[in-house]
Amino acid sequence: MEGDILPEDIDSDDDINEDDIVEVIELDDNDVILDEVEHTGLDQDGEEEENADAMEGAESQIVKDESDLVFDKHTDSVFCVSIDPKSCDLALTGGQDDRAFVWKISTGEIIFECTGHKDSVTCVGFSHDGMYVATSDLSGLIKVWKVETKEAVWSFECSDIEWLQWHPSAHVLLAGTVDGDMWMWKIPGGDCRTFQGPGSTTSCGKILPDGKRISAGYDSGVVKIWDLKAGSVLYNVSGHDAHQSTVICMDCHQDNNLIITGSTDVTAKLISSSTGKVIGTLDCSQKGSEISDEDSVESVGFSHIHNYVATGTMSGDLSIWDVSTQVCRHTCKHEGGIVKLSWARESPLVYSISLDKVIRLWDIRNGQPVASWTGHRDSILDFAISRDNNFLVSTSDDKTARVFSLYTPER
Repeated sequence: MEGDILPEDIDSDDDINEDDIVEVIELDDNDVILDEVEHTGLDQDGEEEENADAMEGAESQIVKDESDLVFDKHTDSVFCVSIDPKSCDLALTGGQDDRAFVWKISTGEIIFECTGHKDSVTCVGFSHDGMYVATSDLSGLIKVWKVETKEAVWSFECSDIEWLQWHPSAHVLLAGTVDGDMWMWKIPGGDCRTFQGPGSTTSCGKILPDGKRISAGYDSGVVKIWDLKAGSVLYNVSGHDAHQSTVICMDCHQDNNLIITGSTDVTAKLISSSTGKVIGTLDCSQKGSEISDEDSVESVGFSHIHNYVATGTMSGDLSIWDVSTQVCRHTCKHEGGIVKLSWARESPLVYSISLDKVIRLWDIRNGQPVASWTGHRDSILDFAISRDNNFLVSTSDDKTARVFSLYTPER
């Protein structure tokens, strides 16, 4: 097929009125009131409310802003972030303001803006060597920029993008769409291959560590494992053993043998990437309670050094599972739904973010919290950790991205 990606192409290598809602009350350079304080003016008897009561409630919600830097150039919710894996000093963020920026983590200086988007930028990423950045929006526009020259080198339009991912060792970009198809392009040439889906949205995808296969999850609950070179399906996980509803998230073990998927059916599936067989189902629902329509497994991840896997749910449970026995070792409770988790490299620690506006670090050996970082005034939506493990960059509904040093603060 003309334009196919050949195997050799994939290398190994305002003024505030007192009757309005006051969103933020500045106390000093580091303290903010996170929740809104509503001033209704008069109560039912027509008497003025006591200001002392309002202030007392506000003071009880003061938290410390522990961030090193606040990037505030977005004008709406910031949805996503990626960090340059090479320099570890550049961040890429995209938001509901239809904008994406490449900026310096150390200073907040904008290196360049990824212009041209006309809808919310929901997916961003650096290539494996930091040479390119890719951005995509809800309208289906994908753009790639060369970081050194700050110039757009490639763009493509398709149906609405659900996810976007760079190949781990080549300038090859993959994306999944709402119509169920996956696309693969060689950058910047644009040679293209399409992987036709089962007719339902391609809700998530993950390239396996070997760089030769990709696992994709679908709204129907189906999981497919594809051969990137041949463009064919190796295994199709469907039927009784498959998820009963949308596959939201997935991860692949570094040894290439296992895939874990999370779903709106509040289970996680352990799947053999060598046989396509489901070898275990992890019940992530709250025990003794009816499954809520709003609950789901939002994030999953394999430990880098232990035979453990973590799952995070919208009910606020971060669970640590023994892969061999499929037994839950610990459940770490959050006050809000978990949005994302990420294992620390070469460490028995796992990071989590939730709708309660706090970043947390947990020790999976005992299920206890090690550290936490605060500062965001609204729900945290995404985070990334620099490859050198020095910084974490988070994004939020509060229209900011924040940089946190990854030390363990004294508590």
